[in-house]
Amino acid sequence: MSDFPLPGSAEHVVAVAAPGSGVGWWAGSSHAALDDDGTYVLAYRVRTGAQGRGSNVVARSDDGETFTTVCTIEQDRFGAQSLEKPSLVRTDDGRWRLYVCPAAPAPSKHWWIDVLEADDPSGFAEAEARTVFPGDERTGVKDPFVRRTADGGWEAWICCHPLDVPDEEDRMTTAYATSADGLVWNWHGTVLEPRPEMWDARGARLTTVLPDGRAAYDGRATKEQNWFERIGLARLTGRAPGELEQTNDEAAADARYLDALPLPDGGYRIYYEARLPDESHELRTELIQPR
Repeated sequence: MSDFPLPGSAEHVVAVAAPGSGVGWWAGSSHAALDDDGTYVLAYRVRTGAQGRGSNVVARSDDGETFTTVCTIEQDRFGAQSLEKPSLVRTDDGRWRLYVCPAAPAPSKHWWIDVLEADDPSGFAEAEARTVFPGDERTGVKDPFVRRTADGGWEAWICCHPLDVPDEEDRMTTAYATSADGLVWNWHGTVLEPRPEMWDARGARLTTVLPDGRAAYDGRATKEQNWFERIGLARLTGRAPGELEQTNDEAAADARYLDALPLPDGGYRIYYEARLPDESHELRTELIQPR
């Protein structure tokens, strides 16, 4: 696993600066894709302050480093108190889908996942929202990683937060779902769990899966480490649909929300959310050459 495209593999560039200083001023939790013309399309989350607003931004770039915003999706259109990590996917007919994660207004700790669809990413701002993962009274669902399968289907890894114990909702596992059309989903249940007494004992949230089945996830040991997750490595087991197993005893990198975009030349462009000394977060990218 030593050749996994991790933060620090190449010189980093700040793709999106932190929107302000201090706790909760975050840019990150992104998902990138390549358009047919070779340009990069990036969807990411911006949060403004510890109790501030959340939005999703979709942007384009020729080089994967300098982006121009094409649309901004605000929390108000969902009646939400914030928005979290989006996931960006193409359809068979060349349209775009964005899976977004609204948070229910306080005091609820519930999350759900809607999908927006448009001919071009700029159209997400006006696209109709359709709920595809509602969660339930026991579970909040968020931070999806959605991708196409080799047979033309769809698959998703979803971060799940149990709501059964008040003030313990930060706990997280990862579940797996499949779909023929990316709209109606079959739920396969938990596929990645925290490991007791390990560095990821409090939560394990998958963030990216490479074409060869290697994966990265966010983990933390305690409730107090919420928002201080680190990156771990995993791989698909092949034993059950979407099932993963951790491959490291320690965290592999001190960052979170790693997104690894495979490039046509065999390299990767990675994006990840990095903490700054004042506890704001910026979105960084690295171009990792083929090995």
